[in-house]
Amino acid sequence: MPLLERLARRFGPGAPLGSLRGQLLRWLLGPLLVLVALNTISVYRNALDAADVAYDRSLLASTRALAERVSIVDGKVVADVPYVALDSFETDTLGRIYYKVTGIKGETVSGYADLPPVPANVPRSEAYPALVRFYHANYNGQPVRIAALLQPVYDDSMRGIALIQVGETLEARRGLSNQILFDTLAWQALLLLALALLVWFAVRLVLQPLMRLKIAVETRKLNDSSDVDPTLVHKEVRPLVAAMNSSRSRLQILISSQRRFIADASHQLRTPLTVLKTQAELALRECDRPNADPQATRAALREIVHSIAATTDSTVNLANRLLTLARIEHGGDADGAAAQSEPASLRDIARQVGLEMAMAAVSKQIDLSLEADSECVVQGQALLLHELIANLVDNALRYTPQGGTVTLRVRPGAGGVLLEVEDSGHGIAAAERERVFAPFYRAAATLERNPGGAGLGLAIVRDIATLHGASITLDEAAGGQGLKVTVTFPHT
Repeated sequence: MPLLERLARRFGPGAPLGSLRGQLLRWLLGPLLVLVALNTISVYRNALDAADVAYDRSLLASTRALAERVSIVDGKVVADVPYVALDSFETDTLGRIYYKVTGIKGETVSGYADLPPVPANVPRSEAYPALVRFYHANYNGQPVRIAALLQPVYDDSMRGIALIQVGETLEARRGLSNQILFDTLAWQALLLLALALLVWFAVRLVLQPLMRLKIAVETRKLNDSSDVDPTLVHKEVRPLVAAMNSSRSRLQILISSQRRFIADASHQLRTPLTVLKTQAELALRECDRPNADPQATRAALREIVHSIAATTDSTVNLANRLLTLARIEHGGDADGAAAQSEPASLRDIARQVGLEMAMAAVSKQIDLSLEADSECVVQGQALLLHELIANLVDNALRYTPQGGTVTLRVRPGAGGVLLEVEDSGHGIAAAERERVFAPFYRAAATLERNPGGAGLGLAIVRDIATLHGASITLDEAAGGQGLKVTVTFPHT
């Protein structure tokens, strides 16, 4: 797997985050460990260079001391090296010293004749004014460092250049190198340990406000709706706290809405269920009445069963509307799935609703008509739009007297696509037009004409319109009598 792909999987979006403290420590101590390792190598190499310079200077000093004893006697190059000097050259506490003096003509004057010669490609050292070259070689199976110094020699009869070589085994250098390495590693390890402790302490200290925030959130009481104090955390984390407070506020609104809805639904369902229970008890009492006329009992039971059926239909209708309202308030469709927005033709949906409501209109001798010349496509969910139009048309048919008219219009407008449902009923008073959108609220005129209604139709219409970004208004019908409902959908 390529390196970039592995890094993307580990640190890209969707990667497991793990511990914040662990990530901070890894990102801080990891590069720090690399930097300390690089610094260790650099310090070690610099120390070795300094040691080499010191040992080379000492080697050069020995070579110069030997060169001062080289001269010409009777036309020959001689090296006046006392026994004591030879002993100091040949035996060293940390290694061995070898030397060789080569005359003007290349002859061996003194020392070890088989000492390795100067390689041809070794440059002259620029660190010293002397004509000296330093090189590594193997002698007697041991690596040695050799300084080769060109020393002018002359007298009245001749002059030339003698070569003085002094070699040193590397035990001393290696011992010093190892000591430098161990000292460097020890100090760098102590430095790394100190830095790691400081970083760990700093990360722990910096993350303390987050731990206080965690404790503050965990220890909150369920009924505590106050905001979390953003000053508990750093400035960079305060937007997160603000988002948490905003989310908590929205959640409290949702919970309050659900509690209110459950309370209202319980209240609304209690009445028909109580009626059903009463009707069932009446039926049982009628069956248990002694010496009753069978025909009269059958007629009474038939009437009670009809009442039970009507009450059951009303309860089922109320329950269905409650479920529809609950699904819409949670942004779902009829199957409880999340609403999927897609282009939908209001004209086609309105035509389908008109066909479905035609029998109800015919039974009340109401003239139900559709005015839609253009297709008027809107962005939304067709099933919910069908529910919206069906609720508006159903309300219009319920509260329009026999022989009236209900007109369904779909047309383009200046502010978007307009859906209008206009009837010739008794309308809604202007003071109540905003209140009728609240669940279970019913205007006074509707209570008189349809006491069995649920008061959820316009609440469902409002929620569906809000879900589609549409606005809804209630006005008087064109003739001055009745109600005109206008839903304005935004342009797609």
